[in-house]
Parts: sequence; structure tokens; C-alpha cells
Amino acid sequence: MVSERPRIASGEWHPPGSSRSVPAKLVEIGDEIAVQDEASGTLVAAAFAQIEVSARVGAIPRRLDFPGGSLFETLDNEAIDRLLTARGKVGHGFIHHLERFRPQLIAVVAATILSGWAVYRYAVPALVEIAVLVTPPVVPKIMSASTIEAMDRTVFDKTKLSAERQERIREGFNAIAALSIRGQAGYTLNFRTGGIVGPNAFALPDGTLVVTDELIELAGDDTEVIVGVLAHEIGHVELEHSLRQIYRAAGVAGLIMMIGGDIGSGTEDLLVQGAGLLSLSYSRGAESAADRHSVELMQKAGRDPVAIARFFDLIEEKLDDHGETSILSTHPGTPERRQAILDYAAELRAKAQ
Repeated sequence: MVSERPRIASGEWHPPGSSRSVPAKLVEIGDEIAVQDEASGTLVAAAFAQIEVSARVGAIPRRLDFPGGSLFETLDNEAIDRLLTARGKVGHGFIHHLERFRPQLIAVVAATILSGWAVYRYAVPALVEIAVLVTPPVVPKIMSASTIEAMDRTVFDKTKLSAERQERIREGFNAIAALSIRGQAGYTLNFRTGGIVGPNAFALPDGTLVVTDELIELAGDDTEVIVGVLAHEIGHVELEHSLRQIYRAAGVAGLIMMIGGDIGSGTEDLLVQGAGLLSLSYSRGAESAADRHSVELMQKAGRDPVAIARFFDLIEEKLDDHGETSILSTHPGTPERRQAILDYAAELRAKAQ
């Protein structure tokens, strides 16, 4: 039998180069730390300075590596901490300190959230405006080409409209585009089957416009409605809303990576391809400005200036959208916006008289 020694901790001893484990206890014998079992007595002993003690990480068992390759393993982390403290060593490892909840973490989390909000609310919009000012003309072309290519690959299908229907819409579009700041040569109209985008139209920063078959089907034989919607999209381009939205999407992606680190190639692809979808969604102010641009451009071309208001009538009638936020994410506040369009058209008529 082994003489009784003050036990430090109970655990298991693993001989050198073996997976065998022996129930044992850790004890102090003079200036040495020893491992003993009931049958054989002392299995191994060494000066404390020769023993390597693993850092404390949560409830993971601690390892004491002895010279010669054997090791002692125990779940009694508190006992090993007391042993280390008694020998003038640090009991708790840095990682263990991080794992334990500290009230300071609340302040850190709150500061992170506040900083992220401040960057999103103030820094991103400011940087977007700077980026728009310094963007060379070639950049919108590259951005738009990559966006339309990605959306053609993942969202859109080829249009099913007849050539005659396309030509009739294109004639109306060319008439209003010719009166825009960029002129007819500054715009390219594309027809697509919308898929998940549904009945919609959108513009990319270089003047690439897309209108979906679903929107044209929604408008029926009212070509003026379609032309009015396209005039609205021209407004987004001329007011640089599309470019701002893509820069904003890039800024938000950068903010996510700043907070979360490496987001992975799959997420990066999603953000790149999602830039086009994000460019479909504008603020209420931007949408109102584009609505007014449609009224102005249609009136200048001698077409129906309130045609886009009928688009919102169709949304209410055929898509049963009567709320303050339209089911089309690109056209929030359908009733309110329709009335604003009618009021603005009346105002322009009064000024012209």
C-alpha cells in the first residue's frame, strides 16, 4: 500500500507512448510532484519546474506533462490552479479569462453596436458621396456590365415579348431618352423575364435599363405606363441614385467584413450579385425625385405626364396593394406617391399656363 500523502487532485496517468490510462492521484513528496496509484505506488515524480502544465480552457481536462513522456490528466482545474498559485505561477490562463463572463463585455458589445450604427448612418453616406464625385466614367460601365451579367446568370431569363411589342415600347423610350440630359445614346433598354424580381424595371449607373415581361404584362396595352416607368428609371440614372446604391451596398459589405472578418467567397459572390438587386431599392426621397423626373420628361416629350400614376393604380388594382409600403420593394407608399405625382403634374400645368 502507498503511504498517505496530501492529495492535490485525482485523475488518470498515461504511460509514455501508450494509450493506457491508470487511475491515479497527484501528490506532493518533498519538493517534487508525484503521480501515485493504489497498487504500484509512485508511478512518476519530478521537480515542479520540470513539469509542463497546460493552460486552463473552460472545463477541458488539465494535462501535466512529466519528463520522459508520461502525463497526468485531471478534471480538477481548481486544484491545479491552487498548485500553480502556491508555486508562484498564474493559475488562470488568458483564454480562460476571456471565456468567463465579464460585465465589461456588455460595454464592449454596446460600443461595437454603436460604432457600427454610426459608421452605417454617417460614414457610409459621406463616403458614398465622395465616391460618386471622384468616379471616372469607365467605372459605372464596368460595374453595370458585371451586375447585369450576374443577374442574367442567376435571376433573369430571356424575354418572351414579341418583336413588335418590344419595338413599340422602344420607340416611346427613345423619344423620352432623346430629351434627357444624356440623350438617347446614353441609354440601353433591355427586356427580360423577371423571375423572382417580378413586375419591375430598374436602371444601372451607366444607363443600362431593364424592364421585365411581368411589368409589361401588368400594363397591358397601356404603353404610356411603361414609358412613364422608364422615364422614372432615367431619373434614377441622371440623379445618380443607382451609382449611390451600389456604392452603399459595397460600403455595407465592407462594414460587415470589418465587424465579422472573413465572410467567405460564397458570401462575397452573394454581395456582388446582390448589388444589382440592391440597386432596385431606393429611399423614399429618391423615389419621389424620380417620380417628378418622370412627370417632367413625359410632359417635355408631349406624352401623358401622369402615366406613372396609372402604374400605381395597376399595382393597387391587380396586385391588391393598398398599404403605405408597396409589395414591390422598389415602389414604397403606392397611394401616397400616386397622389404626389398627380399634384406635381397639376403644378407644372399651372406654371405652364
